Formats: sequence, structure tokens, C-alpha cells
Amino acid sequence: MNLSEIDINDLDFSNIPNWPLAARVFLVVLVFVVVLFLGYWFDVKDQQLRLEQAERKEAELKSEFERKAAMATNLKAYEQQLEEMRQSFGTMLRQLPNKTEVADLLVDVSQTGLASGLEFELFRPQEEIPKDFYAELPISIRVKGRYHEFGAFVSGVAALPRIVTIHDVSIKPVEKTAGNGDTGEKEKGAEALVMELTAKTYRYLEEDEEGGQP
Repeated sequence: MNLSEIDINDLDFSNIPNWPLAARVFLVVLVFVVVLFLGYWFDVKDQQLRLEQAERKEAELKSEFERKAAMATNLKAYEQQLEEMRQSFGTMLRQLPNKTEVADLLVDVSQTGLASGLEFELFRPQEEIPKDFYAELPISIRVKGRYHEFGAFVSGVAALPRIVTIHDVSIKPVEKTAGNGDTGEKEKGAEALVMELTAKTYRYLEEDEEGGQP
């Protein structure tokens, strides 16, 4: 019997066993499809989503494991680099004068200039500028001399055992007032020059000074 020949209005749902064979087969197939769809919608779909999430998590964990494995392989090299950084940092800290050594350092800077043959016109320490763990002490300097004396001074300052940096260097000829008493007439010296700069030294802050004005 063909399924197309069956009138659904003639089927008695209370007497399914007496339906035509084609109708019963169709009903079984329909029930099977509905059960499969409901099973997928309420169970398999969620499991598939959890599977995809688990696969992504597995990829992330695998990548993290490979990264940490590489770090573990290079742990000795990292420890050695860290120790070298600590030693370098400690060396730099030892080059920062403490509160009692700043005055001696200022004397060293000024005497370096005098030893280089320079004539000081200005040597004025400014207010300290506190930073994270150190304080910056700018010094305004104006000296008179010649190029080679300026070079000797800068080299001497760089060779000091404490850290001193040079900033804002300006060199210009010395202007001399003419000997006729007219202050409006000036002549430039042939070799004498004036150098203005800011030297900065740095002081290590004590524990009770960190985070506030020294």
C-alpha cells in the first residue's frame, strides 16, 4: 500500500497497531527523527559546545606549558642575568653619595675645575629634586677658560668616583669692556671663553626620606 494513498483522517491514533504498514513505518521514522532532534538539541549540542571549549582550553594550556617549559629550560640563564643586574644596580647605588658625602663631592667638582685651569664665575648648588630612591642635585656653573681646559674639566668630572652628569652646556666668547671707559663698546677676546652648564649629582635617599622631601 502506497503512503500517498492513505488519508490521515482515516487513521485512528487510538488504534495504531491496525494502521496500514506504510503508515506505521512512517510514524516510526517520524518518531525516530523527532527523538534524534530532541536528543541533539537538549544534550548533544551542549556536549559539543563543551567539547569545543575544552579543545580551546587544551590549546591554551599546551601553549602555556610550552612557554613555562622554555622558561624552566633557561632558568639558570635567567638567574645569572638577575644576579648580574643586582650586582650592577648595587655598583650604581654605591656611586651615589649619601647625605654626608655630598659636600665633599661638591668640593671635588670645584677643585677639578680649578685643577683644569678654569676660573669660576658661578658655582651655585640648587634645591634637591627627590625622585624614587634618590635625590637629584643640580649645580649651576659658569667658568672662564679655553677649549682644552673645558675638555679637561669635563673629563675630570667624568672620572670622579661618584656619578656626576653634565647638561645644558653653552660656550661663548668672553666680552671685554674697551679700555676707553665707554661701557657701550665691547671687544671679544681672541681665546678666552665662557662655559655655562648644569652639573647634576645624585644622592641616595635614606629609608626615612623615600617618598618625601629629603
